[in-house]
Amino acid sequence: MTDQPSVALLGTCTMCAGMARNIAAAGIPLKVWNRTREKAEPLAEAGAEVAESPAEAVRDADIVITMLFDADSVETALDQARDGLKRGAVLLQQSTVGVEGADRLAARAEELGLVYVDAPVLGTKRPAEDGALVILASGPDETRDVVAPVFEAIGSRTVWVGAAGQGTRLKLVANSWVATVTAGTAQAVALAQGLGLDPRLFLDVIAGGPLDLPHAQLKGKAMIAGEFPTSFAVSGVVKDLDLIAAAMRGADVHTDVVDAVAQAFRAADATGHGDEDMAAVVHAFRPKS
Repeated sequence: MTDQPSVALLGTCTMCAGMARNIAAAGIPLKVWNRTREKAEPLAEAGAEVAESPAEAVRDADIVITMLFDADSVETALDQARDGLKRGAVLLQQSTVGVEGADRLAARAEELGLVYVDAPVLGTKRPAEDGALVILASGPDETRDVVAPVFEAIGSRTVWVGAAGQGTRLKLVANSWVATVTAGTAQAVALAQGLGLDPRLFLDVIAGGPLDLPHAQLKGKAMIAGEFPTSFAVSGVVKDLDLIAAAMRGADVHTDVVDAVAQAFRAADATGHGDEDMAAVVHAFRPKS
């Protein structure tokens, strides 16, 4: 294998496009595929080769990155790629798929003769564009040098967690916190507005102190402005919260808080805000009128 591995990226989601551009900019040979080809075509200008099918994308690839919606979509893409997969290639699975999904994909990778590295990321559209994602990597030690060029291209920091599947578990822990903080911020903003206060006072009060969070400031300002350009969609948070709740039940951890948070995001989704940024959960705390 050369110093720069050849890479296939299956999926060109909101974050994937930024990841793909940074991989190509690092001089790493890259093929990309998306179910809707039009979404992948702009990446050709960044130096990526746009493939017609998953099998074409993965042919001769040393690393196959999957960045898709859920475990089922990853499995479907791998099944379609089967004829092009190189035995011994690394499956770099970066989708958020949950505990059961990660274990299922590890078994599928073994069946396909692939080396499984489970490495979801923390970050949204802007960090992906800036190459500043935090990578939660887990898998065989011997894969670290193989995937290092990709991680250096897309991330600001890599945390190796342990055996494959541990990265997904840590991602669920982190996302449970992100969703809870976002819902809590939405509740505070809505309460301030309901009490006749300027909600910016809430953000000003916590600013710079021990209660302050950059995430709360960012999402709180979006809630107040009523502007929700998508970095992480409400519908995606709903999917992740289902995975988190399943993991909590499997670990015998009470789900009371995550159930309430999920109810808020589902309410926002059900009222037409599913494709908007997660900050749109604020609608769940406002009167229906």
